[in-house]
Amino acid sequence: MPPLPPSHLELGVCDYPEHVPQSRWREYARAQKALGLRFVRLAEFAWSRLEPRPGEYDWRWLDEAVETYAAAGLQVVLCTPTAAPPAWLAERHPDILPAGRDGRVKTFGSRRHYDPSSPVFREFSRRITRAMAGRYGEHPAVVGWQTDNEFGWGDTAQSYTPAAAAAFRDWLRERYRTPDALNEAWGNVFWSMEYSDWGQIPLPGQAVAEVNPAHALDFLRFSSDQIAEFQEEQVAILRECSPGRFVTHNYMGFFSGFDHYRVSRCLDFASWDSYPTGTLEAVREWGLAEPGLMLDFARTGHPDVTGFNHDLYRGMVKGAARQASAPGFWVMEQQCGPVNWAPSNPLPARGAVELWTTQAWAHGADVVSYFRWRAATMAQEVLHSGLLRHDERPDRGYAEVAALNTAQFPTGEVPARVALLHDYESLWLYNLQPHAEGMNYWAQTFAYYRALRSLGMDVDLLHPDSDLSGYAVIVAPALTLMTPERAQHLAQAAEHAQIVFGPRTAFRTASGRTPEDGQFGPLSRLIGARLQNYDSLPVGLGQTVHLGSEPHTARRWAESYDPEGAAVLARYVGGPLDGEAAVIRHGNVTVIGAHSETLIAGVLEERLNAAGLEPTRLPEGVRLSRRGGITLLQNWNASAQTWQGEVLAPVSTRLLGTVKESV
Repeated sequence: MPPLPPSHLELGVCDYPEHVPQSRWREYARAQKALGLRFVRLAEFAWSRLEPRPGEYDWRWLDEAVETYAAAGLQVVLCTPTAAPPAWLAERHPDILPAGRDGRVKTFGSRRHYDPSSPVFREFSRRITRAMAGRYGEHPAVVGWQTDNEFGWGDTAQSYTPAAAAAFRDWLRERYRTPDALNEAWGNVFWSMEYSDWGQIPLPGQAVAEVNPAHALDFLRFSSDQIAEFQEEQVAILRECSPGRFVTHNYMGFFSGFDHYRVSRCLDFASWDSYPTGTLEAVREWGLAEPGLMLDFARTGHPDVTGFNHDLYRGMVKGAARQASAPGFWVMEQQCGPVNWAPSNPLPARGAVELWTTQAWAHGADVVSYFRWRAATMAQEVLHSGLLRHDERPDRGYAEVAALNTAQFPTGEVPARVALLHDYESLWLYNLQPHAEGMNYWAQTFAYYRALRSLGMDVDLLHPDSDLSGYAVIVAPALTLMTPERAQHLAQAAEHAQIVFGPRTAFRTASGRTPEDGQFGPLSRLIGARLQNYDSLPVGLGQTVHLGSEPHTARRWAESYDPEGAAVLARYVGGPLDGEAAVIRHGNVTVIGAHSETLIAGVLEERLNAAGLEPTRLPEGVRLSRRGGITLLQNWNASAQTWQGEVLAPVSTRLLGTVKESV
């Protein structure tokens, strides 16, 4: 069993002793301990130093590094270095390299240059993992492992190599047994796409136009399974050779390329790499941050963009084990200054590092580990900050970390009574055919999350098939894929909880087809209505909705319903949907058909009140988060804000004590 989670927030750092002279290691370790850090992550990309030639290992430098950090009282998290295969491996076995959608092979020279479907690479991965785990697995200073690094980074979650094509056909044969069964599931009679032999099935990368979404969906499932199997191989070796240590992986924010729930099954807990200013810039294309917010929160990031990912990775464990002793997640890489990879990389505001750290704790993080110790003086990351500057002087983030009193932040459960359901298969289906410019799964899902957070709610993000008992309100913003089993699970949840669905709910079956009896398929009885019309709204064209006497404007998407047994709560006014139902309710189940942030917030507020949760409206950029009997009041704005008589300084937090004090 892995070690028990800490009793209060702990801090760590990502360090790269192989990047600096060995004469600096002892001083770095001493300074890290003096700063209040407990953990140091090592060897993440060090394969070429650990195995400079095939089968020849050089452990001397890592032996010395581990002993140096251990002597300073730090605990070590080691990484399997497989995210950066050495040049000799790519030279001797070029078939390990991935290929893009166009079939062109990606070359050596960056990182993540491997195809997880390559049997050769998988063998070398197992070999270096076993060699590392055999040498350090029972070292008393080594408390855990990180597998690989940021699966899918650099558009590598899917590979289009001959090895991937062969493995995909094997995967399809195992899933469908016969080409006829596959043809039926995919609807291949359309456009004469029927197959008579497995060898006829291509990878969905180079078709003349859009490929069959069922084909693309199964390729995404296959690619996700390849990553999961690759991870499971490493985890099995680590558990064998390094008993009693935790195993985690560091994921990325808002990444869509694989099913994180599937890939996380073998882990003790999930970790993710939090870069609030960089992520805010990166999500511009998804419509998660409108231009005004991009500028208002350029130096802190938006609280809900970062908070969403905290709650997502907390849910990777919570969905499977909701006991109080379950560990929280880790922020394995926490931004502590400007980053180097976003379209623009502004200097963070003073106080931002402290704000980010305490928000992570309040959302369930047991450990926050800063990236990185000293700013790199070489290669791709010379413009990326660290806790130390290039010349080893403390940078701004160093002082904010030094000022933290982590004993104020106990670990334990986040007391969320609201669950937001999130599903990668629904994400893939939605985004394969968004049907409206600017509309996508993330934009729709985030609109509901942001509304809940603006109403002062703590939120658990969960897979829709998770245990949903104990929640008063369950929100499913974009649950596109629906099966009879999932519909039954949700019907049982509706017996005790309010459920709110968003547009395009239950629009697809597990194979990617539309239900023969139309939307809502197996959910029809629970919802008490049928889809009537859907309207894909061009940018600049709105559709008015009246909720009672209050007008709202739908953007991007509007769908209407034949209510049958459901009550109509809101109707469209004007346009081709005039008079048709926009929001309906049947028992404890509400469906919102219009993509309108104000409408979403209004309906959710009413449902939260109905469930007895007492929502409270917060100013933009002011948020409440609760953990361990403490409420963290946060102001992410560059200006002072006032809420319930509290004057909040710019970019600051305040501990309010017990949860009761915050409402």
